[in-house]
Amino acid sequence: MMFLAWHEMKRNKLRFTLIMGVLMLVAYLVFFLSGLATGLQTINREAVDKWEADAIVLTDESDKSLFQSIMTWEKEKELKADKVAPIGQWSAIANDGEEKQNVSYFAVQPDTFIMPNVVEGEAFEKPFEVIANDSLEKQGFQLGDTFKLSGSDEQLTIVGFTDESRFNAAPVIYGSFDTFYALKYGEAAEGNDTLLNGFVIRTDEKLSKVTKEETLEVVPIETFIENLPGYSEQNMTLNAMIYFLLVISAVIVAIFLYVLTVQKTSIFGIMKAQGISNGYLARSVVAQTFILSFVGVAIGFGLTLLTGEFLPDAVPVTFDIPTMLTYGAIFIVVAIVGSLFSVRTIVKIDPLKAIGGS
Repeated sequence: MMFLAWHEMKRNKLRFTLIMGVLMLVAYLVFFLSGLATGLQTINREAVDKWEADAIVLTDESDKSLFQSIMTWEKEKELKADKVAPIGQWSAIANDGEEKQNVSYFAVQPDTFIMPNVVEGEAFEKPFEVIANDSLEKQGFQLGDTFKLSGSDEQLTIVGFTDESRFNAAPVIYGSFDTFYALKYGEAAEGNDTLLNGFVIRTDEKLSKVTKEETLEVVPIETFIENLPGYSEQNMTLNAMIYFLLVISAVIVAIFLYVLTVQKTSIFGIMKAQGISNGYLARSVVAQTFILSFVGVAIGFGLTLLTGEFLPDAVPVTFDIPTMLTYGAIFIVVAIVGSLFSVRTIVKIDPLKAIGGS
């Protein structure tokens, strides 16, 4: 079986190399789209994953949006959880006079579990001191730099950097609530300093027992992430493209192998007349498909990882090896399924008619 498959491929190197090349390109595109999908998911949820929280408490009218949720500090008394961390959030544009960057400001308390780790510099201690995601450092922002956020005249100073902290694709900067109120409300800050956006919680209890307050909604973290603007739609689009490519690969294999099978009808007829079974010929075709798809997937996998080494940091691609291996296995299976169309053709070949008999 393998002998026949391999021997034919050696005799028709160009023909089978072209098939393998097409499969390699499709596999390469599948792997790259997989990395893009994973990367886009990551930059949307990094900061939230870093909380390692169970849920977030928002107002029931916020439609699970942190930005649209506005409540008072007094609501904390209504919550029953092991750990509760208040949070304020504001989206703006950071401008240091040279660089501009969309950012998300998170107001946090230093003694809570959502306070970020500092990988460079130090934690904020004074008003208008902030910790920034290290992706801003790659954009030209440095320790000690001052900048303004759109809609505010206050100068912020970067005193530290943290890692893996992006929210809805925007780098996160962390600061105090006093700074948050000054930035968001300006001169009206004193009258609005009892407001915040929500509470992040960790609890061993059922989420349904966290609060009985009807105006509040306890949103599981995964549900909160899935409701981020564009997050689910983006994932569905990229995953649909990957699934279509897998189907396309099956069609490509089916077409190529069918053409090859038709061209070899007389040869298959002679082999069947000599007593070679349909099962043996079918297994030979499947073996050929496995070899072609396996080598194509392996080369596409290697090229994808190599491409990742040369991509700029601005390209949000993250290659998750287990996910890529899963797609590779599915790709091979789908290709083999596509080859079954040719197997059906081989089974129907009449030896007498194939070799010119009446």
